[in-house]
Amino acid sequence: MGSFCVASGRGFLRQFPVLSSMQSRSYSLQLSGDLLRTQGFISGRWVSAPSTFPVLDPATGAELARVSDCGPREAQDAVRAAHSAFQSWRSQTAKERSVLLRKWYDLVNQHKEDLAKLITAECGKPMKESVGEIAYSASFLEWFSEEARRIYGDIVPAPAKDRKMLLLKQPVGVASVITPWNFPSAMITRKVGAALAAGCTVVVKPAEDTPLSALALAELAVQAGIPPGVFNVVPCSREKTPAVGEVLCTDPLVAKVSFTGSTATGKLLLKHAAGTVKKVSMELGGHAPFIVFDSADVDKAVAGAMGSKFRNSGQTCVCSNRFLVQSGIHDAFLEKLGKTMDAELRTGHGFEPTTTQGPLINVRAAEKVERQIADAVSQGAMVLKGGKRLEGSFMQPTLLSNVSTNMQCMQEETFGPLIPVVKFNTEEEALAIANASPVGLAGYFFSQDLSQIWRVAEQLEVGMVGVNEGLISAAEAAFGGIKQSGLGREGSKYGIDEYLEVKYVCIGGLSL
Repeated sequence: MGSFCVASGRGFLRQFPVLSSMQSRSYSLQLSGDLLRTQGFISGRWVSAPSTFPVLDPATGAELARVSDCGPREAQDAVRAAHSAFQSWRSQTAKERSVLLRKWYDLVNQHKEDLAKLITAECGKPMKESVGEIAYSASFLEWFSEEARRIYGDIVPAPAKDRKMLLLKQPVGVASVITPWNFPSAMITRKVGAALAAGCTVVVKPAEDTPLSALALAELAVQAGIPPGVFNVVPCSREKTPAVGEVLCTDPLVAKVSFTGSTATGKLLLKHAAGTVKKVSMELGGHAPFIVFDSADVDKAVAGAMGSKFRNSGQTCVCSNRFLVQSGIHDAFLEKLGKTMDAELRTGHGFEPTTTQGPLINVRAAEKVERQIADAVSQGAMVLKGGKRLEGSFMQPTLLSNVSTNMQCMQEETFGPLIPVVKFNTEEEALAIANASPVGLAGYFFSQDLSQIWRVAEQLEVGMVGVNEGLISAAEAAFGGIKQSGLGREGSKYGIDEYLEVKYVCIGGLSL
């Protein structure tokens, strides 16, 4: 059994609202099933590195654990292990791979509470959300365990009678999987589930802030019977991330790179991968518009805004970032949204049962939100709720009105609990503002006008659209963006194609 203690700091919750029970309180975390792992995982073995790096509780700054700081050498070892395992893993039947993924899924569900505790400890999100993430994580293992047996090729009618034309789908090989901190479990299973189902092997580099969730998944992969070398994890510090990332994107034995993170980092990894022309999937930054038209049901729009914006304290790639509200409904929307924020949002440590808003991942993240608020206010925006930086990496959930499109919060992704509201008059104006972005991951709008729903859904320049709904993610859905929000799709029946090549086979000289 593994355990560690999270010591609370003081004064985190002086505003919006105060939860005095958190101050000077300690949180003890007990995990069963050897889930607290701190070494790298390569070729089925737990591997130490010459040095370690700390994993911190973002709510308090307390050290949770010290994890092996893998470098380029360990990354190369993991790639070689994955390449060696690929030869046998690809030869297993689809049913055999399906059964193992199903066992992994069952184990994740069996240990959902412990896995959720790890997420809350290292990521900061409230336990209710962490439990939800584990369910979401498990759903990808279940989905792709089923899709493994549905990798169908084609028989193509040939132009000549003496031949047959076949299209086979085959695994690409070793996949490097580089994942973010905001969904430290789900972003791994969404990629790895598809890769393993297709017959690929993987090397995972988790975010330096949240490696414990990845290592716990590795432990459960062992228990599920995933063969050595099929699933490898190389945790590393921020300092070693560039060197490790370069190995995972340039090594000739790697056939595929899958990355979720910022657009800037994605562009750098694309340059690395180009040298050996690797297959790539990139799920990059978003800047999601949230449009409320005059015909909308205001209560549903407010509920959608709350779910979309404040999940994980605004730290998701599909969070609504730019709120556009039509003039006829603008004041009513702001009033109801403000009241709902007062009634439903509680800031605190994620282990407190009443907490809905945990900390941001680190102080730098809080400083970014603080800068955006200051910039908006300096240009005439009005703070209706919140607006202040709290101690550490906590931010007050903030509602701004009188926002203009030239403000920083309308020009760059926030990744924090900030709602800036722009008033607009016409549908054309809203679409012009929404589409005036180099990225296009998700977009949301609320309307009860059926014709408008069709028009706007088709004209929004994003890869995913929520209509009268703020929460759109599901294993069955195709997740991904357009423009500079990335390449490829994850989840759905299309997600497995990212790890497959189509081979054309022509059999000639037949006597038919």
